[in-house]
Amino acid sequence: MKLELGNININKIIKSDENKIADHTLYINEQKIIDFVLEDDRISKCTIEIANPGDKTRITPVKDVIEPRCKVDSTAEIFPGVIGKMSGVGEGRTHVLKGCAVMTVGKIVGFQEGIVDMSGPGAEQTPFSKLHNICLVLEPIEGLDPHIYEEAARFAGLKVGSLLGKLGETIEPDDMTTYETQPLLKQIEQYPDLPKVGYVYMLQTQGLLHDTYVYGADAKHIIPTILYPTEVMDGAILSGNCVSACDKNTTYHHLNNPVIHDLYSRHGKDINFMGVIITNETVYLADKVRSSDFSSKIAEYLGLDGVIITQEGFGNPDTDLIMNCKKIEEKQIKTVIVTDEYAGRDGASQSLADADPLADAVVTGGNANEVIVLPPMEKLIGQLDYVDVIAGGFDGSLREDGSIEVELQAITGATNEIGFNLTSAKGY
Repeated sequence: MKLELGNININKIIKSDENKIADHTLYINEQKIIDFVLEDDRISKCTIEIANPGDKTRITPVKDVIEPRCKVDSTAEIFPGVIGKMSGVGEGRTHVLKGCAVMTVGKIVGFQEGIVDMSGPGAEQTPFSKLHNICLVLEPIEGLDPHIYEEAARFAGLKVGSLLGKLGETIEPDDMTTYETQPLLKQIEQYPDLPKVGYVYMLQTQGLLHDTYVYGADAKHIIPTILYPTEVMDGAILSGNCVSACDKNTTYHHLNNPVIHDLYSRHGKDINFMGVIITNETVYLADKVRSSDFSSKIAEYLGLDGVIITQEGFGNPDTDLIMNCKKIEEKQIKTVIVTDEYAGRDGASQSLADADPLADAVVTGGNANEVIVLPPMEKLIGQLDYVDVIAGGFDGSLREDGSIEVELQAITGATNEIGFNLTSAKGY
């Protein structure tokens, strides 16, 4: 598959009487977007706020982040099987509104949502502080079941992301990059002397709002399979989960997975990037054994020499991570795992809930238990009611002066386990 990604740089967002892009500025008609969102009768109210880099603004609780995109000259649609009709993606041409995002904000369900500060020390912990964010502040109708509300909020963000993305369909991108992965035998023949490297992409699928969708299918019901890397870059995988904010893979993360981008950057130079093996993070032991058996078997079947494995979440998924690593290593395939740590506020506790001597090459996104004080902000988008109960918060987190003392766990993207964050370290 060959995919052309064209970036249209967005430097400013302005509310206007029409939706358009001109001179690297995204103009949005607030009321048209609100009316579009409220076509879903599960949402009772939607307001739109714009948050720019450097603003003294706090956004919480953040649910998902979506990068506006559209397919160009294609029968396929972005976000297939969910917003667009079911069709394959990963080839053709896609235009991206780079530098901006749609961020869904709303009533918390459970306790695992996040905070994004647009300035100050909190902004230094999240990549989303660098974007111009269109925040959809959503309220569900009274009595709506939590999982239905989460679905409605997810759909709202994806729909608006698609709507705005289409504004760039006829605009000439500022830059264009082509990514290509050929069918297996041709790919091997192209660079026969380079080590064959694959990517085992663990998707959060523990249920109870810990879900990820592949072409619209709930990934907890799949067995590990193979995707072209370009499919991931083109909207085949979408977030639907409420895991701890620091290591949640939002939809933006999936679209901009840095492991895939970095492997492509070395493809044909010192590695032969063969493709992506997606697997799930299940709850029961038998399911974990089945999925890790399949991921290791596929890695062997592809003839891989090396594998990068990333996880999402912590605790229970640590078992899946180590199972995948151990079984792939036992097939004489070198592995590197990417994770984060929950090592206690002093950093002295065991970092992962599971371990094995074969997991001897690790990249970490940092310690999610590290404590940070977020100063008061001039503007709030969303609500602060839940700060004391979100994962990473505690009784008294929200102080009288408006400052917040929390663990990094509460900041969206702070210790992201695909490496899409601003802090990392390596250990061998």
